[in-house]
Amino acid sequence: MTQNLFDEFDEVSSKAWKQKIQYELKGADYNETLVWESLEGIKIKPFYHNDDLDNVALPKKVVSKVWKIGHEIFVGNPEKANQKALDVLQRGAESLIFNIPSENINIENLLFGIDLASVPLHFNLQFLSEEFAKQLLELTKISKTEIHLHMDIIGNLARTGNWFFDLKKDHTISEAIVSQFEPSKATTVLSIDVALYQNAGANIVQQLAYAMAHANEYLNHGLFEKLQSPVFKVSIGPNYFFEIAKLRALRILWRTLAGEYRISNDCHILATPSKRNKTLYDYNVNMLRTTSECMSAILGGADTINNLRYDAIYHKDNEFGERIARNQLLIMKNESYFDKVGNPADGAYYIETLTSQLAEKALDLFKSIESGGGFLKQLKEHTIQKKIKESAQKEQLLFDQKKEILVGTNAYQNADDGMKGATELYPFVKIDKRKTLIEPILEKRLAEVLEQERLSDE
Repeated sequence: MTQNLFDEFDEVSSKAWKQKIQYELKGADYNETLVWESLEGIKIKPFYHNDDLDNVALPKKVVSKVWKIGHEIFVGNPEKANQKALDVLQRGAESLIFNIPSENINIENLLFGIDLASVPLHFNLQFLSEEFAKQLLELTKISKTEIHLHMDIIGNLARTGNWFFDLKKDHTISEAIVSQFEPSKATTVLSIDVALYQNAGANIVQQLAYAMAHANEYLNHGLFEKLQSPVFKVSIGPNYFFEIAKLRALRILWRTLAGEYRISNDCHILATPSKRNKTLYDYNVNMLRTTSECMSAILGGADTINNLRYDAIYHKDNEFGERIARNQLLIMKNESYFDKVGNPADGAYYIETLTSQLAEKALDLFKSIESGGGFLKQLKEHTIQKKIKESAQKEQLLFDQKKEILVGTNAYQNADDGMKGATELYPFVKIDKRKTLIEPILEKRLAEVLEQERLSDE
């Protein structure tokens, strides 16, 4: 005979738990002592209970996915990039992310020897070319796995301040590229660069709302009519449970938005750790940060995870840093068994509640953006840039006041830690004076000002 051990205990309501806590506080105010508010305006309680799910719409059935270990490769020379791609596949990478700066790159040489039947491919094009996309399609049409062409003309406008050519020509070329691809769940052409907003300082609600408003511009333009599934490129920050909930809320919001256009395909989420909290000093702590952030991405349901090297902000690509980043994911997948449990966050009172709250707040902000003329209009009016700056300043103030801690930087500094002369890349915001159509959204790390002061004092 089997017996449920919990039958011996009476159920305890959330009200009873709160009364017990209030008694233990001995007169201290419950809300002031134990409840804190996030940058998104969400009040976080000291405990969560099944009662909290009464007003939360839980997913009836969620299909678990196997996440892929991605590896990003800059394609300056196609032959060298090809050699590197074949090497990292042997060392544990499962998906390749090619950053292609020029349409003069020979795609055939780049993909030589890569198994197109099993290796998902991502192509980040830093240009807009119908002819190049056609060549890419011809070489990958026999592929039996995922092909993602990250075309995002609005993302380019937000990041650089300019269209590739102009609004009309960019849309004309985009439509021509989309028309070349056959509808397929394994092929995507459009991507939404949500990572830019996070790295510039947008809070999570803003990131989600901007992602939907950004995607809705393409939906309104009809670019999803043939190819119905986008890639959301997402940056994962340090707020562990919030970031898990962020990815889950992103899928809910996409399904809600896509449903309005009678689109049933799910989105693909490509997640990378944030640059915003990475530091120049005590840089080994960056490995701990990226590990936590990759865990959030896994538990949140990302499809592809591309880890960030611990030295990415100041060192050029190097074998050691890339091996460490890749091995972090290999350990989580093969030794920590993070791929053995499907949807481990499902049903967790705290995460389900956070997911619902983030989705609701983001939906409200999305509606506000649409009623204000849409994402593109608010970009041109610099409303989006202003809101991101306001959020970034709030977080910067917490860092400056040491209420948001980056170990080794604004707390527990190592006085003997020197970095002058050790940087191969300029680790701070670069501002190039040039004419732009709109004010570009700039990525900025929290520690930049403090690091510049320390460098000048060395």
